[in-house]
Amino acid sequence: MTWQPYYVGDGIPRDVELGAPPPWRSFPRQTLHRQFQPPPGLATAVNAALALRRPLLVTGPAGSGKSTVIEQVAAELKLGDPLRWHITSRSTLNEALYRYDALGRIHAQRLSGPDGNDDIAPFLRLGPLGTALLPSPRPRALLIDEIDKSDLDLPSDLLDVLERGTYEIPELGRYTEDVVRVRKWDSDARTEIERGQVQCDQFPFIVMTSNGERDFPAAFLRRCIRFTMPKPTVESLRAVVEAHLGHVSDAGQAPVVDHLVQEFVNRVTAGGSLAVDQLLNAVHLLTGGSALTDADQQEVVKLVLRELSRA
Repeated sequence: MTWQPYYVGDGIPRDVELGAPPPWRSFPRQTLHRQFQPPPGLATAVNAALALRRPLLVTGPAGSGKSTVIEQVAAELKLGDPLRWHITSRSTLNEALYRYDALGRIHAQRLSGPDGNDDIAPFLRLGPLGTALLPSPRPRALLIDEIDKSDLDLPSDLLDVLERGTYEIPELGRYTEDVVRVRKWDSDARTEIERGQVQCDQFPFIVMTSNGERDFPAAFLRRCIRFTMPKPTVESLRAVVEAHLGHVSDAGQAPVVDHLVQEFVNRVTAGGSLAVDQLLNAVHLLTGGSALTDADQQEVVKLVLRELSRA
């Protein structure tokens, strides 16, 4: 049974079996490359970005599956686990390329004295973008998530790196050793960097996501392949629900699913702000043997399908 009254509110301790979580809330987290249902036109945009070695800028509302695109492409093309750079208003290009702990190195030098070890490698680590641009026999996959949340200058700062596929680590350019082995972003494996220069030989497959909350400079946009996620339809949402929750195809569950899907589409078409994972939450709670009364079902739907435009 999906729904159980685990919490009663009487303060009495009891043994409760919480049951299995939804598939998308199981940990360690599994990628959703098999469940993702690409909308019409997305495959063409991905293939154009791959052929032209250009970043793919995917725009759409929260929860529309933008960040899952790269998981499916990386899995199908065997590009390895995607690297991820989640953007905030404080994100900078430099931190995406590499991280240098200058204070940690100064402290270590003071502790070791004038004749101590001056190895710079322990205090350097490549960032997600810096790791993606390393020479590699196969392109790496990199997600730059929610780039519209960035500082105004960040998209322009990215232009030169995305155009030339190269960057410099000045601290290594001034270092006494010509070659330094630096840790990668996604592991403790090290890569050799000579005189602080990194030049890619296989441009990474980059997906940048945007919620459409700001405009970008024309110079930035012309370097991207752009795709806008379409509004969901009844057919596309049924396919998504089926991919994530196969049991809902049972005849007994179909009326509940059809009602939830139709209500979701009606609200989105009317301008409502909802995410697809909210629909999946509602379907998960109201199917699979749920014993909720009609009144309780309405209360659950109201709870999990709340508008995202307000708290």
